[in-house]
Amino acid sequence: MYFEICAVNIQSALAAQAAGAHRIELCSALDVGGLTPSIGLIRAAVEALDIPVHVLIRPREGDFCYSEQELDIMLDDIRQCHALGAAGVVVGALTKDGHLDLPKMKAMKAAAGSMDVTCHRAFDYTQDSADALGQLIEMGFVRVLSSGQSENALEGRFLLKKIVDQAQGQIAVMPGAGINAQNIRAIAEFTGAKDFHFTGKRRVVSTAETTLPGLEAWHWESDAAIIAETIAACKARS
Repeated sequence: MYFEICAVNIQSALAAQAAGAHRIELCSALDVGGLTPSIGLIRAAVEALDIPVHVLIRPREGDFCYSEQELDIMLDDIRQCHALGAAGVVVGALTKDGHLDLPKMKAMKAAAGSMDVTCHRAFDYTQDSADALGQLIEMGFVRVLSSGQSENALEGRFLLKKIVDQAQGQIAVMPGAGINAQNIRAIAEFTGAKDFHFTGKRRVVSTAETTLPGLEAWHWESDAAIIAETIAACKARS
């Protein structure tokens, strides 16, 4: 079993490693589904961690239909990740009619070079999941993150099982979205998946004595105890 933690700051990345995670997906802006993190954060995580750092490549919120200018930005971000020593990148691009944008996906895969390449939840918005999975396998993607085209992985477990069976080990299908200690074992046993993606996050309230009007007084942070509990719940499979 492999456990990937979605980390949005250096504290979360360190908590993931301390709790026994196998790798992190580094990103920012969880409230919009994740965006590419800063160069400084990528460098800090790579230098601080012994486990692999995979970086989300997503230049903006919204859909996954990107212009050529946005593709150039993503390709540059991928090359920067490689230069900084990241172990992998997490990418995705769609056409307007809901299929994988193969030219853009192939360009990002090529730019990644020796890094692992994962397809993110753009996959969940494809019109034909079986066709999309076959294309990812053909392009040489290592894994695909999916909620089974549902709001969360538990609700999407039926499609997740279907694509795990279709993959036949040629690509890792990694359930993600809403995974916690209460449901991870059920998802694992039903789908047969071996990789899991979750945040293990909690709200951290500011200790500042004063805050500016309109400034959030809390932020999300992955918690080592929550992560460890979730991993243990999965490993306790009967």
